[in-house]
Amino acid sequence: MEYGIISCIPILVLIVGALITKKMPEMIILSSLVGAILVYKQNFFPNYLQMIYSAISNESYQFLLMILLGFGGMIRLFEKSGALQGFSNIIGKFANTRKKSMLLTWLMGIIMFVDDYLNVLAVSFAMKETTDRNRIPREHLAYGVNSMGACVCVLIPFTSWAAFAVGCMADQGLGFGDYLRAIPFMFFPLVAVVVCLLVGLGIIPKVGRLKKAYQRVDEGGPLLVEEKVGASIVNVGDGDNTDVKPSSPLNFFIPIIALIAGMFLCNNDVVSGILIALAVQLVLYLVQKIMTLTEFMDNLFAGISSMAPLAVVICFAYVLNIANTEMGFAEYLIGGMQRMIPESMYALVPAFVFIIVGLVAFAAASFWVLILLTIPIFVPLSTTMGIDPALVVAAIMSGVAFGSKFCFYSDAVFMTSAGTGISNMTQIKVVAPYVLGSAVLAVIFFAAAGLIMT
Repeated sequence: MEYGIISCIPILVLIVGALITKKMPEMIILSSLVGAILVYKQNFFPNYLQMIYSAISNESYQFLLMILLGFGGMIRLFEKSGALQGFSNIIGKFANTRKKSMLLTWLMGIIMFVDDYLNVLAVSFAMKETTDRNRIPREHLAYGVNSMGACVCVLIPFTSWAAFAVGCMADQGLGFGDYLRAIPFMFFPLVAVVVCLLVGLGIIPKVGRLKKAYQRVDEGGPLLVEEKVGASIVNVGDGDNTDVKPSSPLNFFIPIIALIAGMFLCNNDVVSGILIALAVQLVLYLVQKIMTLTEFMDNLFAGISSMAPLAVVICFAYVLNIANTEMGFAEYLIGGMQRMIPESMYALVPAFVFIIVGLVAFAAASFWVLILLTIPIFVPLSTTMGIDPALVVAAIMSGVAFGSKFCFYSDAVFMTSAGTGISNMTQIKVVAPYVLGSAVLAVIFFAAAGLIMT
């Protein structure tokens, strides 16, 4: 069955409902239910349950769930062992100003390049105490963390994102070398990463909600405003740690190094790295008598349970994605926009591809699936139009990076909320001027590159 414009209804329910009610979890569940009704009509109820089962059994969701639960446990252990406080005391000797704190946040975003989930959660929890000490609004920390994750992962070719993209490109006769050629043309992540640095250093002025956040703090207001609506779904890092004594920063560094080393030893498997890091934490904290075995397990399970609300909400986001897939939502948008490109504007195809992929990624919160869907469409199209395929690959990866940063129900935005306490809707309002500005520049650069190289 061809759904056409009807396939847009669940996304419209989500966007309009979230803007009106400011209640993201409820609207994700409602929009997923609307999708099930549109697909299965009077038989929606048993099939809706089946969609939930399918989401839970989805390997991508299982992977994400393991990361969420594992990081929840790790972060709680970092806090209760005093490792985060010890780490914060060390970096606080350097990061003793706002600019230095945001510079270090930016640098850590690059260092934690191997996976966007690792990037978002590790950097936000590691830097939170330092940025708080320097009276930096949590909104800016959220912007700094949000800006780096997916952007860094597409720009550095030794990440899970790049590996997946190269695998998809192989079916079109392209390889790792072609991905390397595409990196200089990934204009959106390149611009976004630079803009993030310049905002942190004060070279680009603070505008909009970010400017208001600094005014609030400078006038003696709180670093983190308790939001009555649209609040963070989960915030595992702001518990009562007044009774925790700082321990050696090595209790933070060694598990993180073990995590990254474990990933590389296990074929870039983040979950394996987390399990190895947890084992290292167990040995470190027991040997130093920081915790007993019982205390270690209690803190581990407390951290795991703190991630449960986020895991449930993301599960329903997967259900919504299943409904969108059944209705051909992405294909409808891509096909419609593709037909709008006349032959006289072939040189502008890379710019159009970035816009199309970015819009679909923003609307559908589907990133790896979108890479899988669009590379077989746009790479052959670019070849027939005489456009360098590397430029089109760069536009696709730029589009998915934009969606990951700017989609208010993406997993990266939810994780940033977990790490910083800033709700997803507030994040989007804060980053909007910078993300949209970076996107406009990217469109201009893609247009210029297309005209020059075609």
